[in-house]
Amino acid sequence: MSDETVLEIKNLKKHFGAVKAIDGVSFSIQKGEIFGFLGPNGAGKTTTIRSMMDFIRPTSGEIKILGLDAKSDSIKLKNKIGYLSDTARFYNHWNVKKHLDFQQTLRGKSKNLKELIKLFGLTSQQNFANLSSGNKRKLSIILALMNQSEILILDEPTSTLDPILQNVFLNYIDNYVKNGGTVFMSSHNLSEVEKICDRIGIIKDGKMVAVKRISEMKLMKMYNVKFHAENVDLSKFKTSNVEISDYIDGITNIKVKGDINPIIEKLAKIKVKDLEITHASLEDIFMEFYTTDSRNANKPEIKKE
Repeated sequence: MSDETVLEIKNLKKHFGAVKAIDGVSFSIQKGEIFGFLGPNGAGKTTTIRSMMDFIRPTSGEIKILGLDAKSDSIKLKNKIGYLSDTARFYNHWNVKKHLDFQQTLRGKSKNLKELIKLFGLTSQQNFANLSSGNKRKLSIILALMNQSEILILDEPTSTLDPILQNVFLNYIDNYVKNGGTVFMSSHNLSEVEKICDRIGIIKDGKMVAVKRISEMKLMKMYNVKFHAENVDLSKFKTSNVEISDYIDGITNIKVKGDINPIIEKLAKIKVKDLEITHASLEDIFMEFYTTDSRNANKPEIKKE
């Protein structure tokens, strides 16, 4: 990964009447980076991507891709970007070959088309309307990858793919980046984000609540504590950093954000039959950002090592 900035967004806003779909989003991506864009449905992910592609015009803010303005240089950029939308929208009466031929007419002969067709197993030549959802996604992916663009902008790229093809796709993206490409991708699949992304941006209610390296996320202080003890006064465990998940038949599950030592000290004062402490999974940490108000200062801390 180099220091060259490939994509930069500054204070992006998009309002639909009184609704602030995007509200001051800013981040940048360097060449050779895989950047994951995460957030719940309705958070502003697709609106951000559509603004990047100049399918909709933002209310204000700046978007630069490959040094070009996303609005004034839109036509130039569309020939430099490999774009995959969240839902396939193509010509229903065209078959697979006609879509692929048309793409080559627009952007030149593909050097990797045969490889992609074989890799993803797209053998059907039916009209688009008659393709299965999986084959529609395969066609969409191949169209995004077949021109070996400098940057890929991918909206939920592995949706509807089976696990085998998900791995095929991720391996291809890994090799693409090793050969100088850059990837911006939105996803709900947290395991694939953890596996392939260098950094992530988390958006909620139109605002960026975090932009962090995956390695940073893994260092966050969040723990799951499970212990078995009878007649416990759980009120003594409740603090702003502790959430009691459940209590069933003497077994208590709690989530701890921040320093674990106060909980350990309290457990040492009671008769505990069994105790299990695990570091929160990456999914737990992501969900903490999803569910916590962005203005709430009570976020998990980074461990100092």
